[in-house]
Parts: sequence; C-alpha cells; structure tokens
Amino acid sequence: VQLQASGGGLVQAGGSLRLSCAASGHTFRDWDMGWFRQAPGKEREFAAAIRYRGGTTIYADSVKGRFTISRDNAKNAVYLQMNSLKPDDTAVYYCATTPRVALSALHLASSYDYWGQGTLVTVSS
Repeated sequence: VQLQASGGGLVQAGGSLRLSCAASGHTFRDWDMGWFRQAPGKEREFAAAIRYRGGTTIYADSVKGRFTISRDNAKNAVYLQMNSLKPDDTAVYYCATTPRVALSALHLASSYDYWGQGTLVTVSS
C-alpha cells in the first residue's frame, strides 16, 4: 500500500488549501482514510477521517467547521479542504489508511496501518 500526499504550501492566515492523497496497492473503497498533522515540537494529532463508503466523517474540534474531508473512490484519492486557515494549523499533514475499524477508533493514530510521507502546510500571520 502506498500513499502520496500533496498540496501543501505557504498561505496567509484566512486563506485556503486543498490537500490530496493518492492511494495505490489496495482496494481503496474498502478502507477508511484519515488525515493527521504534526506541528514542530508537538506530537502527531488527528485532524479528520472518512469511512470507506464516505458517508461518515469525523473531525477534531480544532478544525471542525473549517476543514472538510472527502474521497473519490473512482480515483483512489482522499482530499482535505482547509479553509479559514490559522497559524496554529501550521504542520506536516499526513494521510493514512486502515481496513475498516470501529468508528470510535478512527481518530487514533494507532488504528492506521499505512502512512503517506506528509506534506508541509505553513500559515503565516
């Protein structure tokens, strides 16, 4: 299984970015997907996740209402639309995937089996 994240960059506070994650090597539509992030000097934290069928999404409180996760099973891709960005959103963003897990476990990094290489998002004030 391979995951390739892209779309990061430098943006001013209040701006938007759309991250993409291309997946290969597994039956994408049958696996749950998540986005995590790691800021400098901090631990990796959950941002958003989407169930294999795409009907259920969950978000960290810190991004709820500003970020939207979506997936295109025909293209084997998952996206993270990030709006109203804040300097605190500055981090390396990672996509990850796992076979179906309990909804209650989707926010846990330990639930995910495969990780992409990360893409850096920098939000300037």
